[in-house]
Amino acid sequence: MNTKPILGAGAILGAFAIAGVGLVVVTNYLTQDRIADNLREAMLDKFGAILPTAPGTESPLMDNDPLADRIQVSAPDLLGAATTDVYRVRQGGEPVAVILNPTVPDGYAGPIRLLVAVKTDGTLGGVRVLNHHETPGLGDKIEERKSDWIKVQFEGKGLGQPPEDRWLVKRDGGDFDQFTGATITPRSIVKTVKNTLKYVAREGDALFAKPAEIAPAPGSKEAS
Repeated sequence: MNTKPILGAGAILGAFAIAGVGLVVVTNYLTQDRIADNLREAMLDKFGAILPTAPGTESPLMDNDPLADRIQVSAPDLLGAATTDVYRVRQGGEPVAVILNPTVPDGYAGPIRLLVAVKTDGTLGGVRVLNHHETPGLGDKIEERKSDWIKVQFEGKGLGQPPEDRWLVKRDGGDFDQFTGATITPRSIVKTVKNTLKYVAREGDALFAKPAEIAPAPGSKEAS
């Protein structure tokens, strides 16, 4: 049996495989900084959307780098996960807000990760969804591109606005809207946002006093 054709074909396939792997490695190397920069800018854009703005402008009050001015805390009873990132926002060296990424542990289709901005006066700058697995057409209305629910429900509210016992969806006797056919998702988010406010109220200025984490923040070049 002449094995030369088989060996030749194997060599060619092997060469193509090596070339393909090499191309992937080179492409990844050449694009990793760009990907990291894009992730970083996307995260900062989300921060800017939920922070107070400078008077007379649309620019967020933020002249530090919150992705670097970051700590990790552990309060699973209130923030839903073993550890939670806290990004400190400052202007002229003075605290403006903290942005936390708590986890909603009891979403309808699994955990939901949020960004919650809490200003120094204890009120919310805003809330956004980082990721979720909620049902399309129902629970996914928590996405800002699907509905304005996440924008209008929370901005400016705090533990006393409304009173703490009103931090429920309307179906449960509270002040927050739910979705038609989907109550579990908004109910869980309202509860987690309320718990996040409770955590920030409990910790107070200590959140700004702790030294930043040495570990790189998600989306930074060091983390990529």
